[in-house]
Amino acid sequence: MSLPQPVPPSWKDLGKSSNDLLGKDYHFSGTSLEVKTKTPSNVTFKVAGSQNSQSNAINGDIETKYTNRKHGLTFTQAWTTANALRSQVEVENTIASGLKLDLATTLLPDKGSKSAILNAAYKQSGVHGRATVDILKGPTFTADAVLGRDGFLVGGEAAYNVTEGKVTRFATAVGYNAPEYAITLHGLNNLNTFSASYYHRVSVDVEAGAKAVYDTKATHGGVAIEVGTKAYLDSAAFVKAKINNAGVIALGYTQTLRPGVKASFGLALDTQKLNEVSPAGPSHKVGASFTFES
Repeated sequence: MSLPQPVPPSWKDLGKSSNDLLGKDYHFSGTSLEVKTKTPSNVTFKVAGSQNSQSNAINGDIETKYTNRKHGLTFTQAWTTANALRSQVEVENTIASGLKLDLATTLLPDKGSKSAILNAAYKQSGVHGRATVDILKGPTFTADAVLGRDGFLVGGEAAYNVTEGKVTRFATAVGYNAPEYAITLHGLNNLNTFSASYYHRVSVDVEAGAKAVYDTKATHGGVAIEVGTKAYLDSAAFVKAKINNAGVIALGYTQTLRPGVKASFGLALDTQKLNEVSPAGPSHKVGASFTFES
C-alpha cells in the first residue's frame, strides 16, 4: 500500500525555489519601505512605499487585513496612491476540506474602471487545482491543475473566453521535487515559450540555481540564461549574486538588524558598459529596501 502523497505546489508555484532564488531580494530599482503591525484581534496593518530610481515616481499603499482562523475567513482592504481601492474576501476549509474561495475586486474611481475576479483552489493528497473567473472582462475562465506523486509533478493551464467560445491560452509543465533539489520544465504562451529551471540546496548555508528561457517568436533569437547563488553569512544575514547571458551582474545583501527590522541592498552592473561608472546611470542600478514588522 502506497503512502499518502503530499499536496503538490500550485501551478504558479512550479519552479518557485529557482524563481525566488533568482528574483527575490535584489533591490536595485530604487528605495522601498514597508511597515507592518498586528493587533491582538488579528488585524494586520501594512504601509508600503517605493521610489523608482529611473523615473523618481513614488508609489505607495495602505492595507488592512483581518483574519478569523476559527471560521477560515480573511478580509483585505487596500488603498493606493493611484487612488485604486482593492478588496479581497477569502474563505478556506469552510465549505469543504481543502477548498479555498476568494473574490478580489479593484475600483479606480477617477477612471470609472473596475474589475472582479473569483478564484477557487482545491488541494488534497497528490492534487492541487485552481479555477479563476474574470467576471467583468470577457468573461474569461482560467483553470490549472498539478498532479504529484513520489516527487514527480505534471501540470497544465488553459484560459477560455466564454463570449468568443475559444481557448485563448494554454501551457503545460513537468518537474521533479526532492528535499535538496528541484527541476521544472515549462511550455508557456501556447507552447511558444519554453523554460527550464534548476534549484539545488548545496548545503545548509549555500543555495544555487539556474534558469533558461527560449522564445520561439523572439526576434533576437537564442536562449536567455541566468544563474545565481545565495549564501548565509550567519543566522541574520545573507548575500545573493546572479549573472545572465547579457552580462548583467546583480548583487544583493540582506541583514536582520533586530527582530522585526530588516534592511536589504542591491546593485546591478552591466559588464558590457562598465565605462558608465555611476551606479545611478542607465546601465547600472542601485537600491535599498527597509522592512519593519511588529
